[in-house]
Amino acid sequence: MKGFQSIFLIVLLIPFIEIYLLLKVGGIIGAFPTIFLVVFTAVLGTWLLRQQGFATFQRLQASLAQGTIPAYEMIEGPIILVGGALLLTPGFITDILGFACLIPQLRSKIAQYIIENHLVQTGGHFQWGKPKEKDVLEGEFRKED
Repeated sequence: MKGFQSIFLIVLLIPFIEIYLLLKVGGIIGAFPTIFLVVFTAVLGTWLLRQQGFATFQRLQASLAQGTIPAYEMIEGPIILVGGALLLTPGFITDILGFACLIPQLRSKIAQYIIENHLVQTGGHFQWGKPKEKDVLEGEFRKED
């Protein structure tokens, strides 16, 4: 339950921090340049989302054509969507996080971390977390008619 409370607190605090930063930046550079900056990052984010999304989709198709599992592409797809959503959200913190999701090198590092540390296949089902020693069964079997 503690993880849920942390996420709830972050989701609650980010809009207040974003509003504060927008007001501070607007006070320094003016209202119209601030609005232009927010709209510009949304437009740039939309363009990057489209470009990175198509590139990832093409890599996914190439992996499938070669007969390999497109694990990284399957993880990178949702990261790209989250990045695009963050860039469409007005604010500077969400823009920084959104751009981080759309930079291919950072995105591949995030996907690699997720694949290597958190996503484990056990018994045909996906489970978050590292496998426990007690989850592994060893033995032999013999089919008798």
